Amino acid sequence: MGKLLAATAMCSGTAAFAVDLEVSHWWTSGGEAAAVAKFAEALNERTEHNWVDGAIAGGGDTARPIMVSRIIGGDPMHAFQFNHGRQAEELIEAGLLLDLTDVAEAEGWFDIVNPPSLLEACTVDGRVYCAPVNIHSWQWMWLSDDAFEQAGIEVPSDWDGLVASAPALREAGIVPLAVGGQSWQQSGAFGVMAIALAGEEAWLAINRDKDVDVAGGEAYARVFEAFGNARDLAAGLNVSDWNQATNAVITGQAAAQIMGDWAQGEFAVAGQVAGEDYHCLPGLGVTGILDTGGDAFYFPVQDDPEVEAAQKELAALLLSPEVQVSFNSAKGSLPIRGDVDLGTVNDCTQKGLELLAAGQTLPSGNALLTPDTNQQVNDLMTEFWSDPSMTAAEAQERYVEIIANAD
Repeated sequence: MGKLLAATAMCSGTAAFAVDLEVSHWWTSGGEAAAVAKFAEALNERTEHNWVDGAIAGGGDTARPIMVSRIIGGDPMHAFQFNHGRQAEELIEAGLLLDLTDVAEAEGWFDIVNPPSLLEACTVDGRVYCAPVNIHSWQWMWLSDDAFEQAGIEVPSDWDGLVASAPALREAGIVPLAVGGQSWQQSGAFGVMAIALAGEEAWLAINRDKDVDVAGGEAYARVFEAFGNARDLAAGLNVSDWNQATNAVITGQAAAQIMGDWAQGEFAVAGQVAGEDYHCLPGLGVTGILDTGGDAFYFPVQDDPEVEAAQKELAALLLSPEVQVSFNSAKGSLPIRGDVDLGTVNDCTQKGLELLAAGQTLPSGNALLTPDTNQQVNDLMTEFWSDPSMTAAEAQERYVEIIANAD
């Protein structure tokens, strides 16, 4: 990090001063809080600066509007978490976010970030505006060994196996599938099912190419029918937050959950062991592929060279090897650096690393669809989920309209 410190000192023309850096994020569950604490510890122990935690409860859909309102209202925090993708485009276009290109060049981000699409998602007109910190993938289903043992059946190896096990699970008083009541959870589960059941080519045709014929075709008809089955499997569990749904799997109240790999942090906090207490199926056990979403930190422009130097020091620290290992090990995510050794990792993380090494990856939907389009999809999935009278065919017809108008 010495090169960066020298660079920022030259840019600011000042010596290094201690700065209290307010950092906004939506990591508030037990596992998430344990992970973000690794960032705070690193800043507080390795620099003269102080991490001022600005956690916002309620998830990204709640936190993002609050963060944006502060920034455009003239009361910006010093750093904030978004998903890397298109969520910050308007803030960048308005000149409200700090250009980190000099940090990226000094720290060699162009050589170490893997896959390169993560840094490309931070880049606008050739300039880097965010620091990607992890690879999170939605493409996982988590299974409770205890729940299936209670039902007297084997842990299934794929989505069809879960569907087939539903009667035995219901007989044992266990909800087959845990899904929280927030729209992003329902929409996220649909996205996982789309990639797993319709395949990579169809998913890209819709999300990248906005192909309405594929969106209205047979492959996605099967996805919507399966999503209807998921609605039935989830009946009987009334929880809102994603980590409450994860806890239902941890405690054996529910058999399975479709949720991103951040769920691993909750299993870890509960003291559960992958391969013993729970199992994981990338791509629902059908299509072994990871969408490479995740989180990145952006830094609002500040009219103070000392603060700007501290912001850039934090940006570099977030991608340093030791911090990447400590944070991602706690978060359940994969590191964005291709040159770090996670040492002994659990069975599920190892599956993710193998898929990443094999290049079995897709970009995140956040990188391909605008926030407005994503919100329309979220709203549709929630309406379908909460209204059993809406058929799969009706939902698919509405979905085609959204894709037809997507940009």
